[in-house]
Amino acid sequence: MTDVKQVLKSAETKMAASISFLDETFAHIRAGKANPRILDGLHVEYYGNHVPISAVATITTPDAKTITIQPWEKAMISVIEKVIMASEIGITPINNGEVIRLSIPIVTEERRKQLVKQAKHEAEEAKVSIRTARRDAIDLVKRATKDGMPEDEVKDAENEAQKIHDKFIKKVDEMLLAKEKEIMTI
Repeated sequence: MTDVKQVLKSAETKMAASISFLDETFAHIRAGKANPRILDGLHVEYYGNHVPISAVATITTPDAKTITIQPWEKAMISVIEKVIMASEIGITPINNGEVIRLSIPIVTEERRKQLVKQAKHEAEEAKVSIRTARRDAIDLVKRATKDGMPEDEVKDAENEAQKIHDKFIKKVDEMLLAKEKEIMTI
């Protein structure tokens, strides 16, 4: 017989993963403010291993428009610089021999609107993923009626799945609203 609590817990875990993925995706949408997380997807070769830049350097934001990267070994400066130039970040690094500076360019109004569209698209993708997790949970519970589960338990489980779904959809909406505000703030 199907364990309802386990099905709901699994659905909630999938929904939480969608939120985490959305948070990660939003971090890579550059909104005109210095955010070290835009470098999270970049890896450098370090003694034969591919490691994140944060594993070989200190990354700071001294002001709202600048990211500084201070490698722990001077030899890593050129390696980090090449990786940043080859990436899709779209920022040219400035190297003074000890520190790499990334100056975040001012985002135009048109570009801001494009970024908001992109954020809305990513939020909708997360909502679809959350809805899919809810649907899968409800389908599993409905199949349990064939195994002899009482219908009122099935209805309760469906209602609980809907509550969990609503909580996560609300979280996506809140995250989107915050990201839109961040993007549109000059």
